[in-house]
Amino acid sequence: MELIFNIFTDYITEIVIVMSLLNILLLLLYITSRVRISSITKKYDRLVEGSTTHSLEGILFEHIDEIRNVKGQIIEVEKRCENIDDRLQFCLQRIGFIRYNAFNDMGSDLSFSIALLDDKLNGFVITSIYGRNESKTYAKPVVKGESSYPLSVEEMQALDRAKKQSMTS
Repeated sequence: MELIFNIFTDYITEIVIVMSLLNILLLLLYITSRVRISSITKKYDRLVEGSTTHSLEGILFEHIDEIRNVKGQIIEVEKRCENIDDRLQFCLQRIGFIRYNAFNDMGSDLSFSIALLDDKLNGFVITSIYGRNESKTYAKPVVKGESSYPLSVEEMQALDRAKKQSMTS
């Protein structure tokens, strides 16, 4: 025992230095671990933010449920879009319009023909002929871009404009 005591007293300075270095090393390791733990804690807090549960398993299940709900909503929106697309085919989408003088002694292009067509080129042509004493309006049906009634030159021009408009829009 005395031998140990003598060794201790002979090397006290060296022992203190080694112990001090070990303490500094342990302090550095502690600081490093605290920084890492702080970083991990911040990431974990961000991960569980807005969650009702604080377990990773619970969070994953919540996210899976949210994804399923979003998929269901996407399917519903796609169905609505398809419905709207189907309905839009029957809306007036193509318009051809022309103004003209029906009579040589009239001015200001007060007569007109307008073709109103849907996506399948179905609709009608309306013509209004303006004269000094009277004005007449006619409507002729159009099916697949053609009318079963004879069309005037102006009505054909309005119909052609409506058809061409569909190709460029």
